[in-house]
Amino acid sequence: MKITIFDTLKFERPYLTEYNKQGFELNFLETELNEKTAVLAGGSEVVIIFVNDDASAPVLQKLHDVGVKHLALRMAGFNNVDLKKAKELGISVANVPDYSPWAVAEHTVALMLALNRKLIRANNRVRDLNFSLNGLIGFDMHGKTAGILGTGKIGAIVARILYGFGCKILCFDVKENEELKEQCDVEYAPLEEVLSRADIISLHTPLNEHTKYLINEETIELMKDGVMLINTSRGGLVDTQKVISGLKSGKIGYLGLDVYEEEEGLFFHDHSEDILQDDMIARLLSFPNVLVTSHQAFLTETALRNIAETTFENIAAWSEGKKAKQQIEIGD
Repeated sequence: MKITIFDTLKFERPYLTEYNKQGFELNFLETELNEKTAVLAGGSEVVIIFVNDDASAPVLQKLHDVGVKHLALRMAGFNNVDLKKAKELGISVANVPDYSPWAVAEHTVALMLALNRKLIRANNRVRDLNFSLNGLIGFDMHGKTAGILGTGKIGAIVARILYGFGCKILCFDVKENEELKEQCDVEYAPLEEVLSRADIISLHTPLNEHTKYLINEETIELMKDGVMLINTSRGGLVDTQKVISGLKSGKIGYLGLDVYEEEEGLFFHDHSEDILQDDMIARLLSFPNVLVTSHQAFLTETALRNIAETTFENIAAWSEGKKAKQQIEIGD
C-alpha cells in the first residue's frame, strides 16, 4: 500500500518512519494539500494530512479521482475535513484524538507564566547585560479567577494545573465535567459570566459554526480590563482584528497565541528572509504584551510518538479491510 503524507515537517519523519511497522510505501511531501496539489497523491490508497491541509469537498473529489480511499489525520481536530463529502465518496477518515493533552495543557500554562512574568523580555534584557527590573512586574496567579472555555481533555488538565496554583476555576461548556467539579471545586457558569469574571481566559473548544469567532467585539467588551487571553486550540476561535483593537485599548492586557486564524502557509515554515505579507500577524508581533508560538503546543516527543503510532494503527486496520479504531463518522 502506498501512502502520501502532505505537509511533512522535518521533525516528524523519524517518528512516522519508525512506526511504519507494516512497511508501507511512504511518499513524503512538504507541500500542503489543496486543490492544486491533490494530484500528487496519485497511486496512493491513503493520504495523511496535518492541521493546515485542505480537505474540503473539491479537494476530496480530486483525491477520490486519483484513487485515494482513506484519509488519516495526524491530529485530533477535523474541522478542515468535509466529512459529509468524504462519506459520499466512500473515503474513510480517522484521527488521533488523544496524542497528548498534557503537552498542549502544559504549553498553555507556560504561555500564561511567560506573559505574566515577562520572561521573554527579561531574558533578552539580561543577554544585553541589562539587569534592571523596571517594567517586569507580574501578578500572583494564586487567588486569580481562571476562565476555561471548554473542559474536554485539554481544558480539564489546564483547570487542574491552575487549581494547583491556587486559582479559582470558572468554566463554560455545553457538558459539565463532573469529575473536575469534584476534584477542583470548579464552578460552571454561562459564557457571559465566565468572560466578565475571569482574570485569565483560556480557550479549549473545537472550531465549528457555533464557535467561529467566539472571541469577538461583543465578547471582548464583557471582559475585565487588562484580562489575559490564551488560545492554544484553533485560530478561528478568535477574531484577530477585534483582539488587536482590544490590545490597543488596554481591554486585553496579555495575549498568548499558539494558533492563528491565518496561519496556513505561515506557521511551520521559515520566513526569516521573506517580507512578511500578513499585516495582522505583523501588528500582533509589535505589542510587548503579546506572545506567539507557531502551533507548537503539541510538540513533545511523547505526542509525536503517539501521533505516529495511532496513525499507522488506523492505516493497518484499513489495509486489512477493517474499520479503523479512531474512524470518524458523521455525527461524531
